[in-house]
Amino acid sequence: MATVRSRPDAPLVTLTALGLLAISLFLQHAFATRQALLFLIGTGLGITLFHASFGFTGGWRRFVRKRRGASVRAQLMLLALTSLLFFPILGNLFPQLNVSAALGPVSLSVLVGAFLFGAGMQLGGGCGSGTLFTVGGGQVRMLITLSFFIAGTLLGTAHLPWWLALPNLGKLSVIDALGWMPALLIQVLVLGALYLLVAALERRRHGTTESLGVTGQHVPCSERLLFGPWTLWWGVAGLAVLSLLTLLVAGHPWSITFAFGLWGAKIWMALGGDVSTWPYWSSGYPAVALNRSVLADTTSLMDFGIILGAVLAAGLAGRFAPPGRLKRNAVLTAVLGGLLLGYGARLAFGCNIGGMLAGIVSGSVHGWLWLVAGFLGSMLGVRLRALFGLDPPRGT
Repeated sequence: MATVRSRPDAPLVTLTALGLLAISLFLQHAFATRQALLFLIGTGLGITLFHASFGFTGGWRRFVRKRRGASVRAQLMLLALTSLLFFPILGNLFPQLNVSAALGPVSLSVLVGAFLFGAGMQLGGGCGSGTLFTVGGGQVRMLITLSFFIAGTLLGTAHLPWWLALPNLGKLSVIDALGWMPALLIQVLVLGALYLLVAALERRRHGTTESLGVTGQHVPCSERLLFGPWTLWWGVAGLAVLSLLTLLVAGHPWSITFAFGLWGAKIWMALGGDVSTWPYWSSGYPAVALNRSVLADTTSLMDFGIILGAVLAAGLAGRFAPPGRLKRNAVLTAVLGGLLLGYGARLAFGCNIGGMLAGIVSGSVHGWLWLVAGFLGSMLGVRLRALFGLDPPRGT
């Protein structure tokens, strides 16, 4: 029997679509076609994330608590597929393409930052991408998480020089060390082994594994494409293709949290503060971004696109602003989680997207360090959620 689907919110869809068109035309006129394209790519990411419910936070929590691994396996497939697309390009197979990898240092800063981020994403209820698309979906609690995410990122920029002075092995690239083809083969084998491990642990607990191609709703493909829900396979394919477009148009992999620090710095300066003398904001691209419009910043544009794309997807699915009452513990954990998310992301050279996903698919060793530390932090965060009353105790 077919599942009854919510009706689209026609006024919201119309207004959002018109807004997207107007913003795209403005960006094309005031800046460049490239800026408009990046905004639209961000919009596509928002639609994909919302329709596929593709979040790292809930997937990791579900695996830790229940050993259900569909989301984790989808994430591993995303890493593998995106690596197949990225490694030849970053390995200079096409020298005419002017792109750069997301390389970060293998450092104590990344280790601590990713661990804090992992704990924060469970308390705050979302990762970097998850926070943006759930805000677009109208979840009020996530607005609190995002606000303190921004504050935590700004605080991280103030402390980053101290962290960078700690033990540091520098930037390590397996593509540079081995060549793109051997590095890709090793990466795919490692990701495949992790996929099999997750599936084995799930079968051990439940006797079977969840399918990545099931949404729980019987919707024709033509309707599902526009109104959702998407399968996890669709989410993997959409995010991989849009990540490739980001690399080709922006010249670097998809990232999210630099924009949060920039927004925080702009807000602080509007309130009378001054971050221009901070080491992080006094040189390089941060100094350039601080002194021009946020609409000139690639990451900001794509983040705005993700939020509005999620608004559009939520309107099409008839699932904007789900009802819910905010409890005190939910507000408290959103504040604490947001601060940990922002501070951790800055120390770790990005969130689960700009630090982990972008790092791993760029062949950077720091991306793997992020994955391990972030998952361990997430395990702690799962326990903290139970202590704060967000989840029932383990085993119940």
